[in-house]
Amino acid sequence: MTLQRRVAVIGAGPSGLATARALDRHGVPLTGFEAHDDVGGLWDIDNPRSTVYESAHLISSRTTTEFTELPMSTQVDYPSHRELLRYFHEYADVFDLRRHYRFGTRVTAVEPGDGDPTGRAGWDVCSTGPDGATHRERFSHVVVANGTLAEPNVPTFAGEFTGELLHSSDYKRSDVFAGKRVLVVGGGNSGCDVAVDAVHRAASVDLSVRRGYWFVPRYLLGRPTDTLNQGRPLPARIKQAVDSRVLTLLNGDPQRFGFPAPDHKIYESHPVVNSLVLQHAGQGDLRVRRDIDRFEGRTVHFVDGTNGEYDLVLLATGYKLDYPFVDPKHLAWDGPGSGTAPELFCNIVPPSLNGLFVVGMLEASGIGWQGRAEQAELVARYLAAEAASADGDAAARDRVAAFRRRVGERWPDLTGGYRYLGLERMSYYVNKDAYRRTVRRLADELVPATTNRSER
Repeated sequence: MTLQRRVAVIGAGPSGLATARALDRHGVPLTGFEAHDDVGGLWDIDNPRSTVYESAHLISSRTTTEFTELPMSTQVDYPSHRELLRYFHEYADVFDLRRHYRFGTRVTAVEPGDGDPTGRAGWDVCSTGPDGATHRERFSHVVVANGTLAEPNVPTFAGEFTGELLHSSDYKRSDVFAGKRVLVVGGGNSGCDVAVDAVHRAASVDLSVRRGYWFVPRYLLGRPTDTLNQGRPLPARIKQAVDSRVLTLLNGDPQRFGFPAPDHKIYESHPVVNSLVLQHAGQGDLRVRRDIDRFEGRTVHFVDGTNGEYDLVLLATGYKLDYPFVDPKHLAWDGPGSGTAPELFCNIVPPSLNGLFVVGMLEASGIGWQGRAEQAELVARYLAAEAASADGDAAARDRVAAFRRRVGERWPDLTGGYRYLGLERMSYYVNKDAYRRTVRRLADELVPATTNRSER
């Protein structure tokens, strides 16, 4: 029996919506699954799986983040989560995407049809609907687009803390800090945002960091900083040299406030887009501490031999990739907590070309949601070409074969010349210019030469 061509899309956040839009535009039949009752993903603060807090705003600017085909209606440079949720609702409305989705439906398993891991028999998607009923359906392909910021990374510490221990994924409002001695653990963007929140409510705020960071202001010369270099990208070493000198001129030396010196060059790890944390450190509103050595009751001992007493420790220690419904081996992955990401061609396609795809497993400074949309466009064009090939289109068959050969060859360098830190959260990090250039080229090769290839 011929397998019916139908694609399952898991998730209705930015990556899932981009995927649904691309597949719909190319006439590829799809069914979307979303555990929450509407679109927006983590940007809907009322979504039980949302890790967004009340004060959250974009850390990249609006124009570098929005989907190209639907600019945001707001003129705010760094929109809040409320404005972003309205934007995703508008995106779903304009392109009529909700009709493809089953809301309140959680995917519990994605398994190879007939036990065939090559995907030739398709994939069985098991789900639980809003009424509690379970379903098992076969799809020809599955796109995993459930995001990267839902499963908290909770490190283990020696000893036991007897005060309140909270991960930033459970943090919503600064009321939780009122009158308390607070330690925020983690100096990334979330850690610095939360620490700035805390200084307005807490009795005291300390910030524990393992390494030094590069701090980037949101505005430079009156414009969002990430909009200033949108032309031809500079070579990595030149950009690092120029930008590090500019930041030193603007911020001075963060070591003055107790931060360690960075152990990497700028852009080799995601920079912290928050200069307020430096201001509060300089004003004495918060104190910078080193990494934690151990807990002892309400006392926290640090690796430099100092200690402090705290009522609340908030772990801003990031997130782990989490695709709990699919066996990691089908994504060429050792699994959550392995220190690596799935080994995917362009962060999208398993090397076995088994009919699974991942959209949204992507981090890069300034890549925005358009980068995810271009991932989705590549998937949609591949599946459309595959369908045309099955219908006897010889040219489409050649394009599909060429793409499959490309996956089997040496994979493209997506670093742009940067040497990223060997951290788990950096294992799926790319350079936006190198990445988008590569994905666009691959997508263009999957459509006839007469097609308007620049269309997105």
